[in-house]
Amino acid sequence: MQAFAALLDRLTYTNSRNRKLELIADYLRVTPDPDRGWALAALTGELDFTAVKSSIIRNLLTERVDPVLYTLSRDYVGDTAETASLLWPEPLGEQPPEPSLDETVALLRGMTRANVAMELPRLLDRLDANGRYALIKLATGAMRIGVSARLAKTAFAQAFEVDVEDVEEYWHGVDAPYEPLFDWAAKGADPPRLDLVPLFRPFMLAHPLEEREVDLSDYAAEWKWDGIRVQIVHTAGKTRVYSRSGDDISDTFPEMAEALPFPAVLDGELLVLGSHQGGEEGGAASFNALQQRLGRKTVSKKMLRDYPAFVRLYDALLIDGEDLRERPWSARRLALESLMERLDDGRFDLSSLISAQDFTTLSDLREKARDSAIEGIMLKKRDSPYVAGRRSGLWYKWKRDPLLIDCVLMYAQRGSGKRSSFYSDFTFGCWDGDPDQGAELLPVGKAYFGFTDEELKFLDRHVRQNTVKRFGPVRETDKSLVLEIAFDSVHASKRHKSGLAMRFPRIHRIRRDKPAHEADRIAALQVMVKD
Repeated sequence: MQAFAALLDRLTYTNSRNRKLELIADYLRVTPDPDRGWALAALTGELDFTAVKSSIIRNLLTERVDPVLYTLSRDYVGDTAETASLLWPEPLGEQPPEPSLDETVALLRGMTRANVAMELPRLLDRLDANGRYALIKLATGAMRIGVSARLAKTAFAQAFEVDVEDVEEYWHGVDAPYEPLFDWAAKGADPPRLDLVPLFRPFMLAHPLEEREVDLSDYAAEWKWDGIRVQIVHTAGKTRVYSRSGDDISDTFPEMAEALPFPAVLDGELLVLGSHQGGEEGGAASFNALQQRLGRKTVSKKMLRDYPAFVRLYDALLIDGEDLRERPWSARRLALESLMERLDDGRFDLSSLISAQDFTTLSDLREKARDSAIEGIMLKKRDSPYVAGRRSGLWYKWKRDPLLIDCVLMYAQRGSGKRSSFYSDFTFGCWDGDPDQGAELLPVGKAYFGFTDEELKFLDRHVRQNTVKRFGPVRETDKSLVLEIAFDSVHASKRHKSGLAMRFPRIHRIRRDKPAHEADRIAALQVMVKD
């Protein structure tokens, strides 16, 4: 436990991405199993101890120290774990030795609502202040140390000199503490088997179309639909639905988890059927209708009836056990077209191709598209394999006006008037390069409207729960939440570090489904600059 506590302490006080990678990689190399696996699970948010809540920590502490002292200290420090770890009274008498991380996880898993008030103090008493801090962070799942799941997986790949895309692919096939994953990466064992469980495969992503010098004869064009990108996987009689970040959302969309009856891995856009909020009858509704289904752990019969989901398919990665990813897009498209007769046409349809001989025609079609579920056009090179991540020259996305870009929330301030009790003024940024190569987020704009009252409550809660630093009235958040920003134009500006200033930016929607490293780059804004 001491080594894990030291790791968290160093990560908390390190802003450099490369240094965080080094710290995690070094820890994973020298720490034995299963402790390093539990640490990796904690850093990637894979652990959940349902009996331990922040309220339990608060109640235990106020029983042992002056409640006023705790309240004043918590307000000053701004972090429950740090406050509790420092204020927790030293135990009387001799205590059992400090637990390992493996023992700590086992004890936390054994706690229930009935016994947590007795068992958790015993565990806290066995640790020093640093250990208590690590324990509370671990138990509540509130790391907030500037480490994303992607960064932790990248550190794993760096530690053992393996491909991060392979790590992503094998990740979902093993459970914490990931001993088969460590055996493969660190000890040269065979990789975890992929044919026993429905695993997530990393998505192929697109670059923003920055210029029109691509030869359209080499590319296929199709609509970019405004839903959420999903992957539906059927293996060994089980089906799972994954979001673009690899989260299992099968319980949120159970009708889709039941819709694929044979072995396959399919890539598409999850949408809602019907005429909700501007959608066409029998076609795709707007994203606002889809939002009614997002984030729900259980779905009522009424919700299933009123907002039925379907997937508009883009690609096929595997069919009947055959891996198609090395084949060109054109071959995969033919395989997908042949597959449609085997699928339920009430749950699946095929994203149609667009016929255009030149960019003028394509641009005209793009601007005239009035379906509320269309947000632009995709260009896919006909001979491109299906490769994880963004690869230059293969796929492009060309969003429709108004100008839209995906940014990461960086800072927040409270509003004024009726919003004085809410964090409602948000500063957001884009990456100045590839975040997997050490790029930084640079602020590109600030917005304080465009969201509903419910979305404001969500944003306010996110800021309060994910604050990493305070600068007077400004709170800096961990770089985890993606916001889709709409704006009228962007201009060069010497007053801003990014060199850019947006005109009339507003929050178009909250992209809870999108990981921060997939937000847009500064270069995507630079090509939109108006003189």
